[in-house]
Amino acid sequence: MTKWVYAFGGGNADGDTSMRNLLGGKGANLAEMASLGLPVPPGFTMTTDVCTAYYDNDKTYPEELAAQVKDGLGRVETITGKKFGDAKNPLLVSVRSGARASMPGMMDTVLNLGLNDATVDGLAELSGDRRFALDSYRRFITMYSDVVLGVHHHNFEDILEQHKDNQGYMLDTELSADDWEKIIEGYKTVVRDELGRDFPQDPNDQLWGAIDAVFGSWMNDRAKVYRRLNDIPAAWGTAVNVQAMVFGNMGESSATGVAFTRDPSTGENKYYGEFLINAQGEDVVAGIRTPQTLTKVAREEMGETAPSMEEALPEVYQQLAATFDRLESHYRDMQDIEFTVEQGQLWLLQTRTGKRTARAAMKIAVDMAEAGQITQEEAIMRVDPMSLDQLLHPTLDEHAPRDLIAMGLPASPGAAIGEVVFSSDEAESLSKAGHKVILMRIETSPEDIHGMHAAEAIVTARGGMTSHAAVVARGMGTPCVSGAGEIRINYETQSFSVMGREVKKGEIVTVDGATGQVYLGAVDMVQPELSGDFAKIMQWADKARVLEVRTNAETPTDVRTAVDFGAQGIGLCRTEHMFFEADRLGYFREMILASDKAGRTDALSKILPVQRDDFAAIFRIMEDRPCTIRLLDPPLHEFLPHTEADIENVAAATGISTSELMARARDLHESNPMLGHRGCRLGISYPEIYEMQVRAIFEAQKRVAGETGKQPIAEIMIPLVSSDKELAILKRAIERVADEVGGVDYIVGTMIELPRAALRAGDIAHHAAFFSFGTNDLTQTTFGLSRDDAGKFLPDYVAQGIMEKDPFVTLDQEGVGDLIIIAKERGRAVKKDIKLGICGEHGGDPASIAFCHKHGLNYVSCSPYRVPIARLAAAQAAISAR
Repeated sequence: MTKWVYAFGGGNADGDTSMRNLLGGKGANLAEMASLGLPVPPGFTMTTDVCTAYYDNDKTYPEELAAQVKDGLGRVETITGKKFGDAKNPLLVSVRSGARASMPGMMDTVLNLGLNDATVDGLAELSGDRRFALDSYRRFITMYSDVVLGVHHHNFEDILEQHKDNQGYMLDTELSADDWEKIIEGYKTVVRDELGRDFPQDPNDQLWGAIDAVFGSWMNDRAKVYRRLNDIPAAWGTAVNVQAMVFGNMGESSATGVAFTRDPSTGENKYYGEFLINAQGEDVVAGIRTPQTLTKVAREEMGETAPSMEEALPEVYQQLAATFDRLESHYRDMQDIEFTVEQGQLWLLQTRTGKRTARAAMKIAVDMAEAGQITQEEAIMRVDPMSLDQLLHPTLDEHAPRDLIAMGLPASPGAAIGEVVFSSDEAESLSKAGHKVILMRIETSPEDIHGMHAAEAIVTARGGMTSHAAVVARGMGTPCVSGAGEIRINYETQSFSVMGREVKKGEIVTVDGATGQVYLGAVDMVQPELSGDFAKIMQWADKARVLEVRTNAETPTDVRTAVDFGAQGIGLCRTEHMFFEADRLGYFREMILASDKAGRTDALSKILPVQRDDFAAIFRIMEDRPCTIRLLDPPLHEFLPHTEADIENVAAATGISTSELMARARDLHESNPMLGHRGCRLGISYPEIYEMQVRAIFEAQKRVAGETGKQPIAEIMIPLVSSDKELAILKRAIERVADEVGGVDYIVGTMIELPRAALRAGDIAHHAAFFSFGTNDLTQTTFGLSRDDAGKFLPDYVAQGIMEKDPFVTLDQEGVGDLIIIAKERGRAVKKDIKLGICGEHGGDPASIAFCHKHGLNYVSCSPYRVPIARLAAAQAAISAR
């Protein structure tokens, strides 16, 4: 019989941390903590296999599940001495999700399950605190109605806020037992009015309703968005954890909190977190009440007056601190811990590897490696390559003028400038239209995930350092200021006011997540300094990796940036970008419009000096690093004017009539220019173009070698080859020019970007010193897709599982990847030492880099700001392959 339920608690467990794929991260870690003898409320986990079966069988459960759940509940009853559904001694439970990858707030949770009109009296009698029991019951009705019954929580919030206003209360903790009784009756009436039936009283019905809802939440919209953003496969499923309730809302000796064993924003080795006395877990993360700090030092640093946990509950705090150290030592990584204190007794509800910013990830990895807790290779594997993007962009210039309008908590570091919006839907739509937006919310909820992802930064009026906004923003690497309590947001007027000033939707603000400050207008930025922990991780990564990392760049600024980021060469210099510069576009158009070779050669002679200067500027920066220079690739019509005004200007400048100019444009027009007269086909038809370009390259090489004593290395790349004969003809022309210039160091290779070129790689290798896989065009020609148009329908393909990912973002290893493997094998069969690399956008994608390492390519090439990402991803690929 299949085991669907795994128990934990009472000092032992059926599972352990190695079983996270089956038990989910939460279930596996609860089992591990229970086995370590830590204070974990007993419970059981329904496996991710249950989730898979649930969706594979039209949302029905395996036959054996109900009996195994009953047995699991019985074990919890034995350990706690309470009975589920018993009116006098009731066992109450929580029902929580737990996927193998952390998805904070994306799926549903139900607390205090098992309460009804009878068991609430039993809880009051047992606890000696009727107010506590009724507070727990009203929480359960709110949460269960929202999550399971579909009655929105605002219905209940409105009743509570109205009652507080009528009674003159500010905080929930001011309400008496009599107040809660009245509110509960109001809540029940809402359910009856909304659904036409009473709130469910049978604890078993409540339990299975909650289990249905939590498994069902795996496919809710916010979970789908989060999985898409974080590359979490839907096939993984979620586990469901049922656990005995412990109560942080049982008075002044009770509390609940969230803590990190190190600072998740900076990586500093100090405890970080928040707690609330007389509260339950959702109070901390929802921002309903302002949380208090864990430590006295943190309280003093933040200028708060409410006592820290270290001061308010000193004995429990010491137990908690010892637990932090034990868990971090056991898991050998920074931990994110949820805890409850019930009348002075500490209980652990969860531990998981804590989400952190890129800067924190760097510092934690380096500190732990240097302390001997992990190896350098483990440190490399602890940093997400894509998260480095957070470190590679500007921050606020400390000397720039600024107009401070609000302050909150520094919830997620980084700086951003954008226009204010107040809705997640609008943030997403404006971002898609090219706007940079700052999302302002009273507080965020999991339903805001799409807007949070679209925003440059997030600001909330409520919430603490462990609120939903803070945790999700840190995981995304998005700047966030939370708990900016002076801000008054008005969704109806689409504005916020602060200190007598009003800011409306569309106005520009600057957010500094590192300081918790918000400024009106745009504040100047400065370039990042990449040293310290970043430099150490990169140094360790460079020792570990096998792949060389180059850059795609053709301007001196981009080339310098790439070299500063550690590029070992240029993998793609697009020479056509140089022709669009104003000082040579006219000459190039003159060449296009010439009626014979003599006219074209004359026009090209005017371009030669500026092309030579272009290449010389690049060679000076690159010194003796290899530079792969692609000769002209796009069709000629792209360089001609398209509007009437441009046509008239060009006609006046060239002395050619507008009618003649338009006729020439019509001659060059192609129905499908991507597959038309471009690349090497231009070199075959107009060899003088390529001859001018290689002359400029070779003369620039000689000039820079003479100036610097460094010998630039030119790798001449012929684009769009499909036949060895094309390459042979053009290579002979290049060799003639090289002989005329004399004394230059160069090789000739080709771009493999057509399926036929990949299939005939053996023939082509006879004439090529290297293959550079142009994966952008190779993807287009393999799929028969236009990259410019595919975005309109590819999301549908990904959503329906036809494609796992957009093939223009992550290499299609089954199709395009097969062509690369074929080309590699056939090319190296002819020329064993032929150099192989990729130069499409995939060169900066970690999954594609892993493919390149696996199949023995020599290098990847990517945009300058992706160079550190590629260096780290290449190291991780090498380490993973060992």
